[in-house]
Amino acid sequence: MKIYLVNPSDVAFGTAVITPRWLFVLAAATPKRFGDPVIVDETLEALDTERIQPGDVVGIGIHTANALRGMEVGRAAREKGAWVVYGGIHATLYPDEPRELGGAHAVVKGDGDDIWAKVLGDLEAGSPKPVYDGGRIDGDRFLPARWDLIPKDSYMWASVQTVRGCPKHCSFCSVWRTDGQKPRQRLVDAVIGEIVELRRMGYRFIALADDNFYPVTLTDIQLAERQHNDARVAELKALRAERFELMRRMTMLPSDMIFFTQITMEAAEDIEFLQAMQSARIKGALVGVEAVTEEGLKSVFKDFNLAGDNLAVRLQTFKEHGVHVLGSFIFGLPTDRADTFKATAELAKRAKVTFAQFVMMTPFPGTVDFQRWEKEQGDSVAKVDGVPLTRYWLIPGYKRPKLYIPHPTMEANEVRARTQGVWDDFYSLRSIWNRADCVKSLKSRIAFVFISKLYRQMYANTGIAADSARRNKANRWARWIAKPLRSLFTAKPMPDLQIPGGRTLETPVLTILGQ
Repeated sequence: MKIYLVNPSDVAFGTAVITPRWLFVLAAATPKRFGDPVIVDETLEALDTERIQPGDVVGIGIHTANALRGMEVGRAAREKGAWVVYGGIHATLYPDEPRELGGAHAVVKGDGDDIWAKVLGDLEAGSPKPVYDGGRIDGDRFLPARWDLIPKDSYMWASVQTVRGCPKHCSFCSVWRTDGQKPRQRLVDAVIGEIVELRRMGYRFIALADDNFYPVTLTDIQLAERQHNDARVAELKALRAERFELMRRMTMLPSDMIFFTQITMEAAEDIEFLQAMQSARIKGALVGVEAVTEEGLKSVFKDFNLAGDNLAVRLQTFKEHGVHVLGSFIFGLPTDRADTFKATAELAKRAKVTFAQFVMMTPFPGTVDFQRWEKEQGDSVAKVDGVPLTRYWLIPGYKRPKLYIPHPTMEANEVRARTQGVWDDFYSLRSIWNRADCVKSLKSRIAFVFISKLYRQMYANTGIAADSARRNKANRWARWIAKPLRSLFTAKPMPDLQIPGGRTLETPVLTILGQ
């Protein structure tokens, strides 16, 4: 009974940017008696189904973007006589779908850290349950990943999680519904131990794969104080103190290490927090800007962000404290007009955003936007090859519309074309070179150009490009450039590195599982 853990993908580049952490966490959750799981990340190489034998277990993690490929993998594995299990955000939201369309014997909802061993035990006994609910476990029960199973020379960045959940309620995001609005912070010792393990292996760039690295804002604390809610104030201050303790410990790690995370705009109000990030060498952050107008922000329930010139100043505050911003912008909001695209591009430049992504409005399952859209479609929803448009992830990408929610003033092709134009403008060679002043040496500036172009080309596969020729060219270019660029992110292994404080690193998985 061999265990396969599969991250589905239609496109393989041979090299990936960031490790899909869940694969290695579930490997850690696999009891020792089953042996080491086979890790299959299809962004590197497609699963070879000929290796699967009857009685093997194939665990497949799916989100909306890779659900269709995941269903295909599951059906193929079941045909080989394997037990098929699904998990991930999409399976949590639609547990019936993998059983009906993906050949699933079982579906895991919620966190897999604790429940995975139970699933495997039931499969071993030949009596799996249709659905398992892993719930939302506390941070002190998060498992460290089995990084000893990572394929060699495959990833530019490794990933470590420090917190799950986000207290916000943005209309386009499902995280606060699937992972909850209560921040579940992982123990500092566990985080630092895992980072040290990765640096020992030669990984010096680490993505802190969190829903929101800034789970407690100054406004949150002030509100609780005004309400005289002493218990809540104490809880929030304790969570905040843990963040600072983590960043203090990170300052003691090797000086060549660089970290990237995801954070809300409100962190720019908290200078003390930004200073701690700078000291901890958290040099980059994905910031959800979404819209540059007040009307646009209100439409996505994100009116805690600023707009216009105030927004530019706020974004510049990150960079002034050594945190480079990857700004995320959404086009196709009902408040958008033709001049919104140019205004957004100009603001991104004026705010000195180092990287940016410009995505077209898509109603993702589990979000407020999706619920509203699905209700509006009703029984008259259009179908493609018999599949309702409200289940668009089950429709081949080339057959899906470019814009799911009709815009009140623009045709879908106009929104797509203008979005493409902003991408092309922001990632033109001249624009990239101007932003390359964020690094010092000529060699670093040239590397910055190639990295920016790689990011742009990989995003061309999201469906923004209108023609397949452009997408195929982008994929070929990305495969060609990705492997050489990986050498810019790795470093000489440090096998003797100690955890700050002089402790030696035990094998974390075996320690936690008592094996």
